Amino acid sequence: MSTFSLDDLARIVAQRADASPDTSYTAKLLAGGPLKAAKKLGEEGVEAALAAATGDRVGLTAEAADVLYHLLVVLHGAGIPLRDVMDELNRRTAQSGLDEKASRRS
Repeated sequence: MSTFSLDDLARIVAQRADASPDTSYTAKLLAGGPLKAAKKLGEEGVEAALAAATGDRVGLTAEAADVLYHLLVVLHGAGIPLRDVMDELNRRTAQSGLDEKASRRS
């Protein structure tokens, strides 16, 4: 069994973005402009947070998948490759979380 990765999902989003909005939900989101995709990401984030707060493990798992998908759609629409986000995470993990957060204030 192969392992599915965020890179795999980003590739699928990129492929589906080029399809017709009549046949692809991804293309339909992107055709609606950045606000439509961003609103959907926000909705999914709230749903994930509520599932976490209520201890709904199955719901949180499903909503987390929705958040990751919609985040990749928003990133694709903004022309930001997943690699850039991963590089930023790598940069941040080179120091403690508290140090990294403090450095953003200055």
